[in-house]
Amino acid sequence: MAEPARNRGAIDLLRERFGARLSTSAAVREAHGKDESYHAPQAPDAVVFAHSTDEVVEIVQICAALGTPIIPFGAGTSLEGHVAALQGGVCLDLTGMNKILSVNTEDGDCVVEAGVTRKTLNEYIRDTGLFFPIDPGADATLGGMAATSASGTNAVRYGGMRENVLGLTVVMADGRVVRTARRARKSSSGYDLTRLFVGSEGTLGIITEVAVKLHPVPEAISAATCRFPDILSAVNATIATIQSGLPVARIELIDEISVAGINKYSGLNLVEQPTLFLEFHGTEAGVREQTQRFGEIAAGYGGGAFDWATKTEVRNKLWEARHTAYYASLAMYPGKKGMPTDVCVPISRLAECIAETKRDLAESGIEAPIIGHVGDGNFHTLLIFDPDNPEEVARCKAFNERLILRALAMDGTCTGEHGIGYGKLAFMQAEHGEAVSVMRAVKLALDPHNLMNPGKVVRI
Repeated sequence: MAEPARNRGAIDLLRERFGARLSTSAAVREAHGKDESYHAPQAPDAVVFAHSTDEVVEIVQICAALGTPIIPFGAGTSLEGHVAALQGGVCLDLTGMNKILSVNTEDGDCVVEAGVTRKTLNEYIRDTGLFFPIDPGADATLGGMAATSASGTNAVRYGGMRENVLGLTVVMADGRVVRTARRARKSSSGYDLTRLFVGSEGTLGIITEVAVKLHPVPEAISAATCRFPDILSAVNATIATIQSGLPVARIELIDEISVAGINKYSGLNLVEQPTLFLEFHGTEAGVREQTQRFGEIAAGYGGGAFDWATKTEVRNKLWEARHTAYYASLAMYPGKKGMPTDVCVPISRLAECIAETKRDLAESGIEAPIIGHVGDGNFHTLLIFDPDNPEEVARCKAFNERLILRALAMDGTCTGEHGIGYGKLAFMQAEHGEAVSVMRAVKLALDPHNLMNPGKVVRI
């Protein structure tokens, strides 16, 4: 751990340079030491607010000279303790870096500063006929989304951040500025540094600019809900849909508990049964064909009639309800907290994994709504527990470990989209084996003094 005196020295220098944009107030520090997760927060020693890549360079150089850890901060909506200052140090808030630097309509891409949020970007480009499809539940910053390799409801058709980031500007641990790629859609030139930094969670460098792909707004969009007699019927209908090659844009599983929470929280009146939320993109004729084909598949698994949401405002309300499902579920359990899980398995193993998970939940006596981006094999349980009851906390943690090991045994992953932070650090060896030592070597080569968000992704 960096010595407090060294941290104080860096803070004094940063205060001289940045004045009121350096805060040591307890309230500001505490707000920057926690995210949306149940993991224990830990406040940094100070928070500094940067407005440009050049300022980030100055901050990094000051901290590096005095051995002070640096923790980048975006919207604070991560779910695995990513922003906790485990060794103290300086939190670098990037929300002031919120400029959209260029929109290249003809090429279908744009370049933004790290603090731009996904909703801000889509509002800015709404008249171009393009949109940015990556949509984690929160209005996260694009820098944070790149750092955690986020995805969301559109990933089954458009992919996640790994597939949509064209290049990054990154400030390294020694203050060098690296541009990882140009805007060409493909290149075989050198190591793929862009993919190295996507998902690195601020442990290798600080992302200050992001170039991303934009996609044409479809000619026709239709959304619908389709209920099923049980959760495995809904999952099997999803598997059949994906295996048939049907290009569904969104296919989201909401179990009956989550439906009840969504109805109350978002003012919907869905039947409280396991339900798929779906969206189809394409031409008018293409969407009609997709919906007809999915209807045939769903009927084979007991799926009911579609409830359509074709008007934009109705469709937006439906997907906003899906995006706030986490908060809707928590609202059903006043005084409780939620421990979200995030496994992802090959689509062929999804029904088996969910069935075993449901049995485990029943045997463990844990309340846990289930939702998921089931089109790509990713699902979440929200384990409900009393934070003041150590037995409940331990039971939920034990369940989460069993779930992760179950997913790994099916050749899956401990995290489909939330990232590692320090919450899933214990499972890296089980998932990656000897590859962890390679990750550690990369970390130490780029950050030899372990100052960049220490204690996350790999143990040093």
